[in-house]
Amino acid sequence: MTATSAVKSLASGEPPINFAAHQLRAGNLAGARDDFEQMLAMLLAAIHPGARAISANPGDWGIDILLGELSGLVVIWQSKYFWPIVTRAHQAQIRESFDSAVAAAARNGYRLAQWVLCVPASMDAPTAQWWDNWRARRQRETGVQIELWHENALRNLLIKPDCAHVRRHFYDPYAGARAVPAQAPRLPLRTLPPEDGAALEDALFVRQLRAAGHTEVGAAKREYFNADLLAREILDKRVPEELEALDEADGMVHGIWEAGFNHHVIRFRDDPLLPGLHATVMHQIRESTAFPAGLRAGPVHKCGLMHRVVEQRRAGWVTHWRELA
Repeated sequence: MTATSAVKSLASGEPPINFAAHQLRAGNLAGARDDFEQMLAMLLAAIHPGARAISANPGDWGIDILLGELSGLVVIWQSKYFWPIVTRAHQAQIRESFDSAVAAAARNGYRLAQWVLCVPASMDAPTAQWWDNWRARRQRETGVQIELWHENALRNLLIKPDCAHVRRHFYDPYAGARAVPAQAPRLPLRTLPPEDGAALEDALFVRQLRAAGHTEVGAAKREYFNADLLAREILDKRVPEELEALDEADGMVHGIWEAGFNHHVIRFRDDPLLPGLHATVMHQIRESTAFPAGLRAGPVHKCGLMHRVVEQRRAGWVTHWRELA
């Protein structure tokens, strides 16, 4: 959030608009993407009463939110919850989304007049330069007008009187978000003994990683080792609050994996190795702010909890993970 927008919000007596609120609402990045898209659908309906969301079943024709008729001229808004900065790593997704929208329009007999990318962050300088060049070139090639709604553009829309209900619904509940429960002290990390590391080579979670094409698994072993120590300590002490926190964290990581797995199965229908699934899931686990405060876990422990789920035969990293289990 810029200093200017924060000052304006404070002067108006309303809480600043923080797009990280979507992660707090949803509990993880996968859920935040859906929550951000729902906010955009409500925002656009307030600005353009005819705007409507399009569900993916199984594909969405490259459309998140649509204005116009699919028998004629349309404007499309593409929602991308890139956080906290839009970087080079996101460029391929932007290109693919635009190309998908253009191809679907040609294939299904309607005309795409404008395509708007909506992101809750700003671009770094190299990505902004890439965007300007790519936008100009693709506009010339396709005749489609391309726009960017970044964080400040979205805030300027959300503070409009007609959009006040959207702002209140998605962002006002987080005015007091600073008053969160104190985080329990993290359990110190332990170094994985070499003999234990060698023994883990036959563990199911390692075999699942190997099946997905991973050659380096040392960090994964250490994550599992520390998470298992944490879980054993909690289960031995049987403190109700800690048991509840462990159970909630287990459900969180399993849910993050399930959402990522389902997405990758659709995206990589012909590749049983599901490229990028492990990296995506672990990134979301590390970045999640929704883990229970009573859990004495840092990022290494949290990733290790995901490996425990795999070890318990409840998840995997390839389409045929159940066969390996």
